[in-house]
Amino acid sequence: MRILNFGSLNIDNVYAVDHFIRPGETMSSLGMEVFCGGKGLNQSIAMARAGAQVWHAGAVGRNDGKKLLELLAESGVNTDFVRKTDGVSGHTIIQVDKNGQNCILLFGGANQEITPEQVDETLAHFEEGDILLLQNEINGLAGLIKKAAEKGMKIYLNPSPVTGELLELPLELVDCFILNEIEGADICGQEAKEEEIPQLLHEKYPRAVILLTLGSRGCIYYDGENRYEQPAFCVEAVDTTAAGDTFTGYFIASAVKGNSVPDALLKAAKAAAITVMGKGAAPSIPWDKQVEEARL
Repeated sequence: MRILNFGSLNIDNVYAVDHFIRPGETMSSLGMEVFCGGKGLNQSIAMARAGAQVWHAGAVGRNDGKKLLELLAESGVNTDFVRKTDGVSGHTIIQVDKNGQNCILLFGGANQEITPEQVDETLAHFEEGDILLLQNEINGLAGLIKKAAEKGMKIYLNPSPVTGELLELPLELVDCFILNEIEGADICGQEAKEEEIPQLLHEKYPRAVILLTLGSRGCIYYDGENRYEQPAFCVEAVDTTAAGDTFTGYFIASAVKGNSVPDALLKAAKAAAITVMGKGAAPSIPWDKQVEEARL
């Protein structure tokens, strides 16, 4: 079983702020740093650092994507299916407040230049039973989902951000949703208590396993028969930017290795806790050895 992550690659411009800027307000930042990021890149790095064999597909700008590809390679991710375009790489403006919370402004850039030809050429290298991981930060998702399902690949979707276009995708073909409570409620199409969302989503998409992340409150796993809850580790947060991506990557990597669901959830929660104690997205994602040795 191999993992293909067809996902975003971004340059993150991170600004430390006292509070999130308000409409009409001009405010000086307390600091500024540039990191490699994007939900796709973060999740590929998390899976690779957790010990999984990962291929990343996507697109970067020819003139500004070198560092993104280098970081993927340094983390053990295969980048043969990343295409270089004449445009600019995706990028974000991230505010991180004094409590470690963040808000993010995203520009798609090369992430929105995925072609049907690139999809076909990439999927030709994968087969039935392989995993396709997707997020909602690239274009062409409908074709990707349909073609991967036709090949018998297992489709994991982190539906972030939830948009009108995302809700029009063939979500009935998804095998596993990994999402937070806001995304879950949006896809359910109704207000619901957190503990009700996994069952409501599974009723709507009975093919899919639901993994609902709840930040500092942990997570809930539901597959129609089994329900598991994993508390979050209590740590002092510095930057929560890549916590969800780390959780996603470590859960998938642990599952691919054959670990039980409770063990995979525990390891993913531990890795996410380590991530929030560091600065930046990709730089804060731990290696498997760090997670094994950490005492939280």
